[in-house]
Amino acid sequence: WGCFKTVITISLMALAALTGAVLVTGLVIYNSLAGELAEDMEALQSLEGVEDFETTRIYDRNGVLLYEVFEEGRRTEVPLERIPFAMRWAIIATEDDTFYQNPGFDPPSIARAALEWLREGEVVSGGSTITQQLVRNIVFDYEERNEITLRRKLKEAALAWVMTRQYTKDQILELYLNEVYFGNLAYGIEGAANVYFDKPAAELTIGEAAFLAGLVQAPAAYDPYTNFEAAKARQRQVLDLMVLHGYLTPVEADAAFSEPPLSSADLASPDVSLLAPHFTVEVRRQLSELPGLDPALIGRGGLEIYTTLDMGFQNLAEQIVVERVNEVRDEFNLSNAALVVIHPATGEVLAMVGSVDYNDETIDGNVNIILSPQQPGSAMKPLTYALAFEQGWSAADILWDVPMAYDTGIGAGYDYEPVNYDGRFHGPVRLRDALANSYNIPAVTLLREVGVANLLEFARRLGIESLGTDPARYGLSLTLGGGEVTPLELTAAFATFASGGRHVQPYLISRVTDNEGTVLYDVANDPERGVGEQILDPRIAFMISDILSDNDARTPAMGADSPLRLEFPAAAKTGTTNDFRDNWTIGYTPHLVVGVWAGNTDNSPMAEGTSGLTGAAPIWHDYMTAVYGDAELAALLERPGLPPPGSGFTPPGGLEQRPVCVLSTLRDPQPAEQGCERTRLEWFRVGDESLGPKPTDVPTPTPSPIPTPEGAEDVPLPPSRLEIEPGLWVLSVLPLDEEQRQTVLASLVTDDLPPGAPSPAPPPYCEVSEIRPEIAEAVSLQIFIAAPEDPVDAIRARNWAYRNGVPIVPGVTCPPELIESVAGPPEGFDPETGATYEIVSPRSEEEVYGVIPIIGTAVFDPVRFQYYKLEIMRVDGSPNDWVTIGETHSESVENGLLEYLHADALPPGTYLLRLVLVRQDGNFPTPYTVQITIVPAPPTPTPEG
Repeated sequence: WGCFKTVITISLMALAALTGAVLVTGLVIYNSLAGELAEDMEALQSLEGVEDFETTRIYDRNGVLLYEVFEEGRRTEVPLERIPFAMRWAIIATEDDTFYQNPGFDPPSIARAALEWLREGEVVSGGSTITQQLVRNIVFDYEERNEITLRRKLKEAALAWVMTRQYTKDQILELYLNEVYFGNLAYGIEGAANVYFDKPAAELTIGEAAFLAGLVQAPAAYDPYTNFEAAKARQRQVLDLMVLHGYLTPVEADAAFSEPPLSSADLASPDVSLLAPHFTVEVRRQLSELPGLDPALIGRGGLEIYTTLDMGFQNLAEQIVVERVNEVRDEFNLSNAALVVIHPATGEVLAMVGSVDYNDETIDGNVNIILSPQQPGSAMKPLTYALAFEQGWSAADILWDVPMAYDTGIGAGYDYEPVNYDGRFHGPVRLRDALANSYNIPAVTLLREVGVANLLEFARRLGIESLGTDPARYGLSLTLGGGEVTPLELTAAFATFASGGRHVQPYLISRVTDNEGTVLYDVANDPERGVGEQILDPRIAFMISDILSDNDARTPAMGADSPLRLEFPAAAKTGTTNDFRDNWTIGYTPHLVVGVWAGNTDNSPMAEGTSGLTGAAPIWHDYMTAVYGDAELAALLERPGLPPPGSGFTPPGGLEQRPVCVLSTLRDPQPAEQGCERTRLEWFRVGDESLGPKPTDVPTPTPSPIPTPEGAEDVPLPPSRLEIEPGLWVLSVLPLDEEQRQTVLASLVTDDLPPGAPSPAPPPYCEVSEIRPEIAEAVSLQIFIAAPEDPVDAIRARNWAYRNGVPIVPGVTCPPELIESVAGPPEGFDPETGATYEIVSPRSEEEVYGVIPIIGTAVFDPVRFQYYKLEIMRVDGSPNDWVTIGETHSESVENGLLEYLHADALPPGTYLLRLVLVRQDGNFPTPYTVQITIVPAPPTPTPEG
């Protein structure tokens, strides 16, 4: 308290030297201040009034500033050694030229203020030192701070003197430069340098330092964004003062004035920059959820938030999304797109584009589509197939892509009838082809087998929470995208496949420190984030990746050169909703998972026909290509234990490849002994007894592992393997006449069909499980595909095959009574095509001469055959050619005239006469042939007389 008395006494003595009246007044003020100074001294000693808020900053993984979070303003404390001398000189020359000499206040200024108060009744001049200004901000409340009275001046001077005794001048200057307000929500010199010049204070030039120092006196009046000329003039004054007090030479001052900023265009925007806006806003939201982090610190705690984002990946994503959407905006009526990038080995979100333009209100650009539930279309199918693999299915198993109706369980019978995107049906297809080509009907059938509830549980295991757990909310359309998921969830689920079955929880924040560098949060210590446990058999993950990266397999539906094809191995799956409101493409390598959504934020439909292949896939293609084409970005993807970027997927142990028949090669009739015309290698799991064959599989011995040579698609299938090839049976075939067809049909449908089931079509033949001697001549061997177990599905499969003339159809077991009564097939019956053709006359070994009518039958389907013709060839040991007799005939003939043979025009001898049915492709089944002998015609009898 003695020090207070001393300073006030000094002040009052100075005033007394000017006038006695001032002395009297000072004594009165002295007595009134005595009670307040003790309380203010405590506040000064504790510095409890010092502004303790600091700006929280969010950075990408490389330290690029994404956003600043603050409440009162933008402020970051920096030590004095990081503040350039030019800034210190400018402030001292402008605000307090005797700073390092005065006791914290300027006695002449106090005396001048007192005299003004006596003469004018108020204090007009300023004259507060740097220490006084600091005291005013620390100790005084808002009202007292803005009070212009001699009382406040004396109190301010007294406390400034005390502060000078407690702190060094450098400490006071550092505190001042970190507290003073520079306008535009910039507190402290670091905040001012960031706001006005987008740089740290340590990098300020002399001209910039003088420019900022000039703002302190009146930030509003000198606001350079609204009155740059005034701010520039003020800078000139500051530079002149620096020259006056010896900090600069006139030449240096002139040079500083002539350098930027020369106009408001040289200034940074006062608006808070927001890079990667959708990502950064989500980071801001997640900060309040981090364990152990006080939410109150976020807006004023000066936190340093380090995220997983890489601005190299982000800038590339933003550029490609905008370019691709602009290209197709009018053609496809597509106005928006979103993209997210995840590292599958870690769960790091490397880029996130939530819309084409965050600031475009016409598309609700600030809505982050990556976090918004959308219908995924066929992008859900890989989850269904992965679940089926878990339940014992293999990629070689067969599903029937034929017209189907499914019971949805709501009492409406078989009311759900899905169709394929291309509007066609493809018959029996292997799981590989069904998934690669995204056929809808096989996927629905497969979901019916594995169960909706199981798929929901499986999706939840892969991190998809949006679907919930109630199977009553969904039907079989769930596998076609009948639920809603967020692009982030589904992309992370695909990351499980990319990482070999290891679950990754995507995360955005990697580390948080306070303003002193203390780590408050680290993802490495957060059990809820990052890489988790192995949740999927790595063999299943590989098989899904292998199918989704098989360009040959998806070519029938996607084309050989679709946007899904890259210059390096990559798996990808598209998705399109039925009403063209959502386009998806999610694709990956072992190093990178990229999910793309395209559409309209208002959920309006795009142009009809706009698919995931045309809307979203080009964005995915361009992005993947650009990342792997950039050596620097590709290098950032490398992680220990992963193959080099671009090298593809490595099969884990416990898998082997076996040749399987390419089903499309079975569609042309061929002798059974020829086996399968073309095979390809397929992956099978081995060494796991729980993964034995399903009931619908033919039991097979386990062969030795087969390597994967080049050209594996052309590896011939040994005939002995036909009997063990999954999904194919070698069966006997018994041809049927119309009456027998109806008998088989009646034996097949013994129970009433469910409501809505189609009426079955009579089959042209049936299957015999064994060849009995009594019917050995009535049967022929052919390859048949096992029928679906469900009887209604079996009927639909047969109907489709018969109506479309496909010879590989699921077999119908011949009833025992039919087998017992069979007398053998009609001669000339072709079980492959259902055609009947034979020559009745002339008979084999018959001698003929003259003009002979050829009588017989040629009954065929004009859709499958072009015509029939008769041919003849002499048999005498020398090379001869078949010669067509008469014309070709496109109309069927049953037990009638086929053609005329002019035997009298041919030399006598032995000939082969054959009936040929020519298919639409020019090929023909085995002709019906008879051997005849042409003899000279007997002499014409001479009439008697």
